[in-house]
Amino acid sequence: MSLLALVLFAPWFAILGWVYWAFPKSHAQTPARRRFDLIALSLAVVLSAVAMHWAYSIEFEGTGPLWPQVIATLAGYHAFLIVLIVAFFMRRSRYGNTPDNA
Repeated sequence: MSLLALVLFAPWFAILGWVYWAFPKSHAQTPARRRFDLIALSLAVVLSAVAMHWAYSIEFEGTGPLWPQVIATLAGYHAFLIVLIVAFFMRRSRYGNTPDNA
């Protein structure tokens, strides 16, 4: 039950992952960059699942049964976005803005 949010967010994570993978088009599309992107996306999914599982296990006294799912969803979504944002800036500093045809 703790990973229900991961299943429900899979389409949105796929869209965000595609945007991260495809843009910006001005960067060189080297095999090293593709490996970096693949590692970043994999790490984002894994850390999102870990964050969801961890957040679901937190005890909230005086709340209904829906709140663990809400908190797990928020934690997983934030973990996914944080990893992609950090990876975006690392990729930009590591691979620069070298165009493909340069």
